[in-house]
Amino acid sequence: MFGLSNTDTLKCPITCELFCDPVTGQDGHTYERDAITAWLQKTGTSPITREPMTIDSLRPNHTVKQLIDEFTSSSSQKHFLFKYGIDIRKAERRAIFQAPGKIIYKAEWISKRGPPVVLLKIDGAKASREASYYVQLGCHPHIVHTYGMVENDTNSLMLVQEYATEGDLAELLKENEFRPSQLVLLEIFLQIIDAMIYLADYGIVHGDLACRNVLVFRFNDADPQQNLVKLTDFGLTRASTLYSVVGSTASTTLVVVPLRYAAPEILQSAGLSNYSEKSDVYSMGILMWEACSQGQIPYASIEDDNEVRRCKLKGEILSRPENCDETLWNIIVHCWHQKPEDRPTFKILKQLLLELQGRSLVSSNGNQNNGIQNEKVG
Repeated sequence: MFGLSNTDTLKCPITCELFCDPVTGQDGHTYERDAITAWLQKTGTSPITREPMTIDSLRPNHTVKQLIDEFTSSSSQKHFLFKYGIDIRKAERRAIFQAPGKIIYKAEWISKRGPPVVLLKIDGAKASREASYYVQLGCHPHIVHTYGMVENDTNSLMLVQEYATEGDLAELLKENEFRPSQLVLLEIFLQIIDAMIYLADYGIVHGDLACRNVLVFRFNDADPQQNLVKLTDFGLTRASTLYSVVGSTASTTLVVVPLRYAAPEILQSAGLSNYSEKSDVYSMGILMWEACSQGQIPYASIEDDNEVRRCKLKGEILSRPENCDETLWNIIVHCWHQKPEDRPTFKILKQLLLELQGRSLVSSNGNQNNGIQNEKVG
Protein backbone atom coordinates (compact mmCIF):
# COMPACT_ATOMS: atom_id res chain seq x y z
CA MET A 1 0.00 0.00 0.00
CA PHE A 2 2.59 2.52 1.12
CA GLY A 3 6.11 2.67 -0.27
CA LEU A 4 8.97 2.31 2.15
CA SER A 5 9.66 5.44 4.13
CA ASN A 6 12.89 6.96 2.87
CA THR A 7 14.25 9.90 4.85
CA ASP A 8 16.24 11.01 1.79
CA THR A 9 12.95 12.01 0.15
CA LEU A 10 12.03 14.22 3.13
CA LYS A 11 8.38 13.28 2.56
CA CYS A 12 5.91 11.39 4.71
CA PRO A 13 4.86 8.04 3.15
CA ILE A 14 1.25 8.62 4.28
CA THR A 15 0.69 12.21 3.09
CA CYS A 16 3.37 12.37 0.37
CA GLU A 17 4.09 15.89 1.70
CA LEU A 18 7.30 17.39 3.05
CA PHE A 19 7.71 16.74 6.75
CA CYS A 20 6.84 19.44 9.28
CA ASP A 21 7.02 17.41 12.48
CA PRO A 22 8.75 14.09 11.61
CA VAL A 23 8.59 11.21 14.09
CA THR A 24 9.98 7.68 13.98
CA GLY A 25 7.83 4.70 14.95
CA GLN A 26 8.83 1.36 16.43
CA ASP A 27 8.80 -0.02 12.86
CA GLY A 28 11.87 2.14 12.16
CA HIS A 29 10.13 4.37 9.60
CA THR A 30 9.57 8.13 9.69
CA TYR A 31 6.16 9.79 9.42
CA GLU A 32 4.46 13.13 9.85
CA ARG A 33 3.24 13.19 13.47
CA ASP A 34 -0.40 14.14 12.81
CA ALA A 35 -0.72 11.63 9.95
CA ILE A 36 0.72 8.63 11.80
CA THR A 37 -1.22 9.51 14.98
CA ALA A 38 -4.51 9.50 13.05
CA TRP A 39 -3.49 6.26 11.33
CA LEU A 40 -2.63 4.48 14.59
CA GLN A 41 -5.82 5.66 16.27
CA LYS A 42 -7.72 3.97 13.45
CA THR A 43 -5.67 0.79 12.85
CA GLY A 44 -3.11 0.27 15.63
CA THR A 45 -0.60 -1.11 13.11
CA SER A 46 2.32 0.20 11.04
CA PRO A 47 1.20 1.39 7.60
CA ILE A 48 4.30 -0.23 6.11
CA THR A 49 5.03 -3.44 8.04
CA ARG A 50 1.47 -4.09 9.31
CA GLU A 51 2.96 -5.00 12.69
CA PRO A 52 1.32 -3.66 15.88
CA MET A 53 2.46 -0.12 16.72
CA THR A 54 1.46 2.40 19.39
CA ILE A 55 1.31 6.19 19.52
CA ASP A 56 3.48 6.09 22.65
CA SER A 57 6.30 4.57 20.59
CA LEU A 58 6.63 7.67 18.38
CA ARG A 59 9.83 9.68 18.85
CA PRO A 60 10.93 12.96 17.20
CA ASN A 61 13.31 12.49 14.26
CA HIS A 62 15.66 15.41 14.81
CA THR A 63 17.91 14.48 11.85
CA VAL A 64 15.09 14.69 9.31
CA LYS A 65 13.74 17.85 10.95
CA GLN A 66 17.15 19.49 10.54
CA LEU A 67 17.32 18.46 6.87
CA ILE A 68 13.85 19.91 6.23
CA ASP A 69 14.74 23.18 7.97
CA GLU A 70 17.96 23.47 5.94
CA PHE A 71 16.12 22.79 2.67
CA THR A 72 13.32 25.30 3.28
CA SER A 73 15.67 27.95 4.67
CA SER A 74 18.09 27.64 1.74
CA SER A 75 15.25 27.83 -0.81
CA SER A 76 13.79 30.89 0.87
CA GLN A 77 17.16 32.65 0.99
CA LYS A 78 17.52 32.11 -2.75
CA HIS A 79 13.98 33.51 -3.23
CA PHE A 80 13.15 30.11 -4.76
CA LEU A 81 15.39 30.88 -7.73
CA PHE A 82 17.92 28.13 -8.42
CA LYS A 83 20.96 28.03 -10.71
CA TYR A 84 21.28 25.15 -13.15
CA GLY A 85 24.51 23.21 -12.63
CA ILE A 86 25.00 24.72 -9.17
CA ASP A 87 21.79 24.03 -7.26
CA ILE A 88 20.14 21.50 -9.54
CA ARG A 89 20.78 19.44 -12.68
CA LYS A 90 19.16 16.81 -14.88
CA ALA A 91 19.47 13.33 -13.39
CA GLU A 92 19.12 11.74 -16.85
CA ARG A 93 19.75 13.06 -20.35
CA ARG A 94 16.54 11.61 -21.75
CA ALA A 95 13.28 13.37 -21.00
CA ILE A 96 10.63 11.42 -19.12
CA PHE A 97 7.86 13.33 -20.94
CA GLN A 98 7.75 15.49 -24.05
CA ALA A 99 4.96 17.37 -25.82
CA PRO A 100 4.90 20.39 -28.18
CA GLY A 101 6.48 23.29 -26.30
CA LYS A 102 6.90 21.31 -23.06
CA ILE A 103 9.46 18.82 -21.78
CA ILE A 104 10.03 17.18 -18.37
CA TYR A 105 13.34 15.82 -17.05
CA LYS A 106 14.01 13.89 -13.88
CA ALA A 107 16.32 16.11 -11.82
CA GLU A 108 18.52 16.02 -8.72
CA TRP A 109 19.77 18.51 -6.17
CA ILE A 110 23.49 19.31 -6.15
CA SER A 111 24.21 21.58 -3.21
CA LYS A 112 21.69 20.23 -0.69
CA ARG A 113 19.45 17.28 0.06
CA GLY A 114 15.86 17.68 -0.97
CA PRO A 115 12.76 15.85 -2.16
CA PRO A 116 12.66 14.00 -5.53
CA VAL A 117 12.03 16.54 -8.28
CA VAL A 118 11.62 17.09 -12.01
CA LEU A 119 12.45 20.04 -14.25
CA LEU A 120 9.47 21.26 -16.27
CA LYS A 121 10.67 23.28 -19.25
CA ILE A 122 8.09 25.42 -21.07
CA ASP A 123 9.37 26.91 -24.33
CA GLY A 124 8.33 30.40 -25.38
CA ALA A 125 7.09 31.37 -21.92
CA LYS A 126 8.10 33.48 -18.97
CA ALA A 127 6.73 33.82 -15.44
CA SER A 128 4.29 36.64 -14.76
CA ARG A 129 4.79 36.49 -10.98
CA GLU A 130 7.59 36.11 -8.45
CA ALA A 131 8.84 32.56 -7.87
CA SER A 132 7.43 32.57 -4.32
CA TYR A 133 3.89 32.92 -5.75
CA TYR A 134 4.18 29.62 -7.63
CA VAL A 135 5.57 27.96 -4.51
CA GLN A 136 2.60 29.25 -2.50
CA LEU A 137 0.12 27.89 -5.07
CA GLY A 138 1.60 24.42 -4.59
CA CYS A 139 0.69 24.32 -0.90
CA HIS A 140 -2.64 22.65 -1.65
CA PRO A 141 -2.53 18.88 -0.98
CA HIS A 142 -3.93 18.09 -4.45
CA ILE A 143 -1.80 20.47 -6.51
CA VAL A 144 1.69 19.43 -7.54
CA HIS A 145 4.32 21.26 -5.49
CA THR A 146 6.55 23.80 -7.21
CA TYR A 147 9.76 24.30 -5.24
CA GLY A 148 11.00 27.21 -7.34
CA MET A 149 12.38 28.21 -10.74
CA VAL A 150 15.68 27.73 -12.54
CA GLU A 151 17.30 30.89 -13.81
CA ASN A 152 18.15 30.79 -17.52
CA ASP A 153 18.71 33.24 -20.36
CA THR A 154 16.71 31.43 -23.04
CA ASN A 155 13.12 32.07 -24.12
CA SER A 156 11.88 29.31 -21.86
CA LEU A 157 10.69 28.83 -18.31
CA MET A 158 12.03 26.07 -16.05
CA LEU A 159 10.08 25.07 -12.94
CA VAL A 160 11.33 22.71 -10.22
CA GLN A 161 8.42 20.46 -9.25
CA GLU A 162 7.86 17.36 -7.17
CA TYR A 163 8.28 13.97 -8.83
CA ALA A 164 5.18 11.77 -9.10
CA THR A 165 6.29 8.21 -8.42
CA GLU A 166 3.35 6.58 -10.23
CA GLY A 167 3.23 8.82 -13.31
CA ASP A 168 0.03 10.31 -14.70
CA LEU A 169 -3.52 8.99 -14.47
CA ALA A 170 -3.99 8.58 -18.23
CA GLU A 171 -1.06 6.19 -18.65
CA LEU A 172 -1.93 4.26 -15.50
CA LEU A 173 -5.46 3.66 -16.78
CA LYS A 174 -4.42 2.81 -20.35
CA GLU A 175 -1.88 0.24 -19.19
CA ASN A 176 -4.60 -1.48 -17.13
CA GLU A 177 -2.41 -1.31 -14.04
CA PHE A 178 -5.22 0.56 -12.34
CA ARG A 179 -8.86 -0.55 -12.66
CA PRO A 180 -10.64 1.64 -10.12
CA SER A 181 -14.11 1.03 -8.75
CA GLN A 182 -16.64 3.86 -9.02
CA LEU A 183 -16.07 4.73 -5.35
CA VAL A 184 -12.34 5.11 -6.06
CA LEU A 185 -13.08 7.24 -9.13
CA LEU A 186 -15.36 9.48 -7.06
CA GLU A 187 -12.55 10.02 -4.52
CA ILE A 188 -10.12 10.93 -7.32
CA PHE A 189 -12.64 13.32 -8.90
CA LEU A 190 -13.23 15.01 -5.54
CA GLN A 191 -9.49 15.48 -5.01
CA ILE A 192 -9.18 17.13 -8.45
CA ILE A 193 -12.23 19.31 -7.83
CA ASP A 194 -10.83 20.45 -4.47
CA ALA A 195 -7.73 21.61 -6.34
CA MET A 196 -9.87 23.38 -8.95
CA ILE A 197 -11.88 25.21 -6.26
CA TYR A 198 -8.57 26.42 -4.82
CA LEU A 199 -7.37 27.64 -8.23
CA ALA A 200 -10.72 29.31 -8.95
CA ASP A 201 -10.43 31.20 -5.65
CA TYR A 202 -7.10 32.54 -6.96
CA GLY A 203 -8.78 33.49 -10.24
CA ILE A 204 -6.73 30.91 -12.17
CA VAL A 205 -8.15 28.98 -15.14
CA HIS A 206 -6.51 25.60 -15.69
CA GLY A 207 -7.25 25.44 -19.41
CA ASP A 208 -6.19 21.81 -19.98
CA LEU A 209 -8.00 19.51 -17.54
CA ALA A 210 -7.33 15.93 -18.67
CA CYS A 211 -6.18 12.67 -17.08
CA ARG A 212 -2.67 13.26 -18.45
CA ASN A 213 -2.44 16.33 -16.19
CA VAL A 214 -3.38 14.41 -13.06
CA LEU A 215 -0.29 12.99 -11.35
CA VAL A 216 -0.62 9.86 -9.22
CA PHE A 217 1.26 9.42 -5.96
CA ARG A 218 -0.63 6.44 -4.57
CA PHE A 219 -3.34 4.19 -6.02
CA ASN A 220 -5.54 1.30 -4.95
CA ASP A 221 -8.31 -0.26 -7.08
CA ALA A 222 -10.69 -0.93 -4.21
CA ASP A 223 -9.98 1.38 -1.25
CA PRO A 224 -10.79 5.04 -2.02
CA GLN A 225 -8.73 6.37 0.92
CA GLN A 226 -5.53 4.81 -0.41
CA ASN A 227 -5.52 7.02 -3.51
CA LEU A 228 -3.70 10.32 -3.83
CA VAL A 229 -3.59 12.48 -6.95
CA LYS A 230 -2.38 16.00 -7.67
CA LEU A 231 -3.17 18.43 -10.45
CA THR A 232 -0.44 19.82 -12.69
CA ASP A 233 0.05 22.04 -15.76
CA PHE A 234 -2.55 24.62 -14.73
CA GLY A 235 -2.56 28.06 -16.29
CA LEU A 236 -0.83 27.01 -19.52
CA THR A 237 -3.25 28.84 -21.84
CA ARG A 238 -3.19 32.01 -23.91
CA ALA A 239 -5.45 33.51 -21.20
CA SER A 240 -2.95 32.71 -18.48
CA THR A 241 -2.40 35.06 -15.55
CA LEU A 242 0.59 32.97 -14.46
CA TYR A 243 2.70 32.96 -17.62
CA SER A 244 3.17 35.08 -20.73
CA VAL A 245 4.35 34.30 -24.23
CA VAL A 246 7.81 35.36 -25.39
CA GLY A 247 9.56 34.82 -28.70
CA SER A 248 7.82 32.79 -31.41
CA THR A 249 4.25 32.00 -30.39
CA ALA A 250 4.41 28.72 -32.33
CA SER A 251 7.00 27.37 -29.89
CA THR A 252 4.90 27.37 -26.73
CA THR A 253 2.17 25.18 -25.30
CA LEU A 254 0.40 28.36 -24.14
CA VAL A 255 -1.19 28.83 -27.57
CA VAL A 256 -2.27 25.21 -28.11
CA VAL A 257 -6.01 24.52 -27.59
CA PRO A 258 -6.70 20.92 -26.36
CA LEU A 259 -9.56 20.52 -28.82
CA ARG A 260 -11.02 17.22 -27.56
CA TYR A 261 -11.27 18.56 -24.00
CA ALA A 262 -12.09 22.22 -24.71
CA ALA A 263 -15.48 23.83 -24.13
CA PRO A 264 -17.54 24.89 -27.18
CA GLU A 265 -17.12 28.61 -26.46
CA ILE A 266 -13.34 28.21 -26.73
CA LEU A 267 -13.67 26.32 -30.01
CA GLN A 268 -15.84 29.12 -31.36
CA SER A 269 -13.27 31.73 -30.39
CA ALA A 270 -10.11 31.24 -28.32
CA GLY A 271 -10.40 34.81 -27.05
CA LEU A 272 -9.29 35.47 -23.51
CA SER A 273 -12.82 36.15 -22.24
CA ASN A 274 -14.00 32.62 -23.16
CA TYR A 275 -11.64 30.95 -20.67
CA SER A 276 -13.40 30.68 -17.31
CA GLU A 277 -14.22 28.39 -14.42
CA LYS A 278 -17.16 27.13 -16.50
CA SER A 279 -14.89 26.19 -19.43
CA ASP A 280 -12.81 24.20 -16.92
CA VAL A 281 -15.98 22.51 -15.62
CA TYR A 282 -16.74 21.36 -19.17
CA SER A 283 -13.23 19.86 -19.40
CA MET A 284 -13.74 18.24 -15.98
CA GLY A 285 -16.71 16.40 -17.48
CA ILE A 286 -14.47 15.09 -20.27
CA LEU A 287 -11.84 14.08 -17.69
CA MET A 288 -14.46 12.12 -15.72
CA TRP A 289 -15.62 10.39 -18.91
CA GLU A 290 -11.99 9.56 -19.77
CA ALA A 291 -11.35 8.04 -16.34
CA CYS A 292 -14.57 6.00 -16.46
CA SER A 293 -13.50 4.80 -19.94
CA GLN A 294 -10.17 3.43 -18.64
CA GLY A 295 -8.13 6.23 -20.22
CA GLN A 296 -9.70 6.13 -23.67
CA ILE A 297 -9.10 9.25 -25.78
CA PRO A 298 -12.28 11.32 -26.22
CA TYR A 299 -13.81 10.97 -29.70
CA ALA A 300 -11.19 8.32 -30.50
CA SER A 301 -13.25 7.02 -33.44
CA ILE A 302 -12.98 10.41 -35.16
CA GLU A 303 -9.50 11.10 -36.57
CA ASP A 304 -10.25 14.51 -38.11
CA ASP A 305 -10.00 17.25 -35.48
CA ASN A 306 -12.22 19.49 -37.59
CA GLU A 307 -14.95 16.86 -37.40
CA VAL A 308 -14.53 16.68 -33.61
CA ARG A 309 -14.92 20.46 -33.51
CA ARG A 310 -18.12 20.28 -35.58
CA CYS A 311 -19.58 17.57 -33.33
CA LYS A 312 -18.89 19.55 -30.19
CA LEU A 313 -20.26 22.80 -31.58
CA LYS A 314 -23.47 20.96 -32.57
CA GLY A 315 -23.81 19.73 -28.98
CA GLU A 316 -23.15 16.06 -29.72
CA ILE A 317 -21.82 14.33 -26.60
CA LEU A 318 -19.77 11.24 -25.87
CA SER A 319 -21.44 7.90 -25.12
CA ARG A 320 -21.92 6.73 -21.56
CA PRO A 321 -19.08 4.40 -20.43
CA GLU A 322 -19.94 0.97 -19.02
CA ASN A 323 -18.20 1.78 -15.72
CA CYS A 324 -20.50 4.71 -14.97
CA ASP A 325 -23.89 4.51 -13.27
CA GLU A 326 -26.82 6.67 -14.30
CA THR A 327 -26.42 9.22 -11.49
CA LEU A 328 -22.73 9.84 -12.22
CA TRP A 329 -23.51 10.01 -15.93
CA ASN A 330 -26.15 12.70 -15.35
CA ILE A 331 -23.60 14.74 -13.38
CA ILE A 332 -21.04 14.41 -16.18
CA VAL A 333 -23.59 15.45 -18.82
CA HIS A 334 -24.54 18.45 -16.65
CA CYS A 335 -20.94 19.68 -17.13
CA TRP A 336 -21.40 19.65 -20.93
CA HIS A 337 -24.16 22.21 -21.34
CA GLN A 338 -23.47 24.31 -24.41
CA LYS A 339 -24.09 27.50 -22.45
CA PRO A 340 -21.46 28.14 -19.74
CA GLU A 341 -24.06 29.66 -17.40
CA ASP A 342 -25.98 26.35 -17.36
CA ARG A 343 -23.00 24.38 -16.08
CA PRO A 344 -22.36 23.93 -12.34
CA THR A 345 -19.53 25.67 -10.51
CA PHE A 346 -16.83 23.45 -9.03
CA LYS A 347 -18.31 23.96 -5.56
CA ILE A 348 -21.71 22.72 -6.75
CA LEU A 349 -20.05 19.86 -8.65
CA LYS A 350 -18.27 18.86 -5.45
CA GLN A 351 -21.55 18.78 -3.55
CA LEU A 352 -23.20 16.60 -6.23
CA LEU A 353 -20.34 14.10 -6.13
CA LEU A 354 -20.24 14.05 -2.30
CA GLU A 355 -23.95 13.18 -2.24
CA LEU A 356 -23.37 10.38 -4.76
CA GLN A 357 -20.36 9.17 -2.78
CA GLY A 358 -22.44 9.05 0.41
CA ARG A 359 -25.19 7.00 -1.25
CA SER A 360 -22.64 4.69 -2.86
CA LEU A 361 -20.91 4.06 0.48
CA VAL A 362 -24.22 3.18 2.15
CA SER A 363 -25.03 0.81 -0.72
CA SER A 364 -21.56 -0.77 -0.63
CA ASN A 365 -21.69 -1.31 3.14
CA GLY A 366 -25.17 -2.79 2.83
CA ASN A 367 -23.99 -5.28 0.22
CA GLN A 368 -21.05 -6.27 2.42
CA ASN A 369 -23.32 -6.82 5.42
CA ASN A 370 -25.71 -8.93 3.33
CA GLY A 371 -22.78 -11.03 2.20
CA ILE A 372 -21.72 -11.63 5.80
CA GLN A 373 -25.26 -12.58 6.81
CA ASN A 374 -25.52 -15.02 3.90
CA GLU A 375 -22.22 -16.65 4.94
CA LYS A 376 -23.54 -17.09 8.49
CA VAL A 377 -26.79 -18.64 7.21
CA GLY A 378 -24.82 -20.95 4.92
